[in-house]
Amino acid sequence: MKSSAFSAIFLGAALLAASSDALAQDFVFPASFGTREIATNGTTLHVRIGGKGPAVLLLHGYGETGDMWAPLARDLMRDHTVIVPDLRGMGLSARPASGYDKKTQGGDMAGMLDALKVGKVDLVTHDIGNMVGYAFAAQNRDRIGRFVLMDAPLPGIGPWEEILKNPLLWHFRFGGPDMERLVAGRERIYLDRFWNEFSATPARFSEASRQHYASLYAAPGAMHAGFAQFAAFDQDAIDDKAFLAQGKLTMPILAIGGEKSFGSTMAAVMRFAATDVSESVVPDAGHWLMEEQPEATVKLVRNFLDAGR
Repeated sequence: MKSSAFSAIFLGAALLAASSDALAQDFVFPASFGTREIATNGTTLHVRIGGKGPAVLLLHGYGETGDMWAPLARDLMRDHTVIVPDLRGMGLSARPASGYDKKTQGGDMAGMLDALKVGKVDLVTHDIGNMVGYAFAAQNRDRIGRFVLMDAPLPGIGPWEEILKNPLLWHFRFGGPDMERLVAGRERIYLDRFWNEFSATPARFSEASRQHYASLYAAPGAMHAGFAQFAAFDQDAIDDKAFLAQGKLTMPILAIGGEKSFGSTMAAVMRFAATDVSESVVPDAGHWLMEEQPEATVKLVRNFLDAGR
């Protein structure tokens, strides 16, 4: 075999290794970020903080933790103070016995920001983070500058009852001790169902990320707390209707959907809840926007937040 062939094989192996390393770093924040454990509202939240400038709060959803926001945090930290908690019961945050309704978790966010001495924030959310973010915004309307929501509905708002009929969303009603026993030791199998079925291209949700999140959800009490997020949806719907009765949100909102997931429905939902809604649909993406199309998603968020400066 000629030396050029050896070189080609070596180069290919090096590129593959570099690609694997890059995938493995998808959920790693810059070294300049610090972490704090912040006691608030009857629980303790694990919070990542970095950057300088106006504050932006990033809220994750189910199947992930605040780690999902690493690519966006790397961009925003140039001119923002970026605050990234793990939600109550998820990731490295504490797992209290109760408080998984989103109104209570909105209070978690307010208390956390008070502890950090942060007043007004921009808000970027995904999945269950949308629901927590809406509850937080509805209870703290003068505290939110701009609000980005990504690819998930709001309980009790707009076409909620129709959305519940979608058979792909059977997990909304999946929970309880028997279901916890079924998934115990099989957390990766359960989570793969989300990562695969809700992706336009499942391979874009990297194996490194799957291993990372599966290990966190396999921790004692983690699946129980995750199921509790869904079990609270009926109460969330009651609370959200009460928030809406107080008036629609008036801050500028960007509703982003994945083309192969919620698409324009994300904006349709938010128009029931807010008066100033812009719409974006990310092509060739399912639900996992930060994994499937990170560059396009970061650009949308960046441009929207910059428009308010």
